Amino acid sequence: MRLDKYLKVSRLIKRRTIANEACDAGRVLVNGKIARASYDVKCGDILELQLGIRTVKAEVLAVTEHVNRDTASELYRLIDQK
Repeated sequence: MRLDKYLKVSRLIKRRTIANEACDAGRVLVNGKIARASYDVKCGDILELQLGIRTVKAEVLAVTEHVNRDTASELYRLIDQK
C-alpha cells in the first residue's frame, strides 16, 4: 500500500492530500530516510511524522485496505510522541 494511503487509512493523518503534501515536503521518514508518497509500506517499517511542532514515531503492525475507526489504531504501535 502507498505511504500516503496508509497514513490516511490508519488515521495518523486525516486526509490523503495532506499526507501526500507532508511526504512531498520531506516531513515523513520511513526507517530514518525521507520517503515519497509512493513508498510501499511493509509490516515492521518505522514511520516518523513531523507535524508542526509534534513528532510522532510509529511502527507498522499491519497493512490493510479498509478498516473502521475503532480498529484503525491496531495498524500501528506508537513508539514515541513528542
